[in-house]
Amino acid sequence: MFARRVARRAFSGRLRSVPISMLLLLFVVTGCATTDAGNADRIGAASPSDYSPPTSSGPPDPTSGPSTASAPVTPFVDGRPTTGACYALSFKQALEPVTQKRPGNCEKPHTTRTVFVGRVGRLVGGGAPIDSPAVQRAVANACPKRVAAFLGGPPQALRLSMFRPVWFTPSLDAESVGQRWYRCDVIALAAEGRLARLVGRLDGRLDRAGWQDTYGLCGTAEPGTPGFERVACLRRHSWLAISTVDFAAARYPGEAVVRARGQSPCTDVARDRAEDPLDFRWGYEWPTLEQWQTGIRYGVCWMPAS
Repeated sequence: MFARRVARRAFSGRLRSVPISMLLLLFVVTGCATTDAGNADRIGAASPSDYSPPTSSGPPDPTSGPSTASAPVTPFVDGRPTTGACYALSFKQALEPVTQKRPGNCEKPHTTRTVFVGRVGRLVGGGAPIDSPAVQRAVANACPKRVAAFLGGPPQALRLSMFRPVWFTPSLDAESVGQRWYRCDVIALAAEGRLARLVGRLDGRLDRAGWQDTYGLCGTAEPGTPGFERVACLRRHSWLAISTVDFAAARYPGEAVVRARGQSPCTDVARDRAEDPLDFRWGYEWPTLEQWQTGIRYGVCWMPAS
């Protein structure tokens, strides 16, 4: 039997209404499997902050490097942004529904890339205002699918990465002169509340080996402890996300169920990866009701980085 102790901590931080999944806000249980085992249940903590995009005069971000993105693209066609454009946005700017930022050279430091530009009329017809709930819901539903298809890989790979979708629509002034587009971008978090520089070819990135070393989901400490922060795996870290636990229920089955559901799968996957199958540590995060309602219907398994 595992001994148990409980410590509760406030977990704050939210993006705009739909892309809450950009920061995986989950309860945490951590444990170990040894001859003298113990187990602790905690709630993780995070507090997103603003970030200014890197400049050539500042220190490089650990996730930065020479870009091998495609050649620069035409910024706008008939007032619309174009697929393949790159932007140097801050974390805060990336979460705004409208941006006036002009695209830059993809060979220079940037934090977002446009993976798709579509017409709002094809989602909801031509009558709804660009800022209406119907349009915003339709775009929020379409863009995560476009970004996932762009990155490739199975659903678990995306969940274990720091890649996230963001999207933009025209301002009301732009709509008044006929602009009715929506733009889907991909970003990567370097840490909670901070964007990473995007480097190299990203289309199909999650189908190719080695993405975890750069854009994988890692932690600076044991999940749920005061020093824990989610970071890209190229940054300094001591824990890494190793697997996910899916839930098939249509309705939230309750905290007790989702909490218990991940114990065995996370223990098994951590044991399989451990150097000593009789002495290893593991962690598990499960979704809350609020997160379930935003589409997060899976938990995440963690273990210490080797």
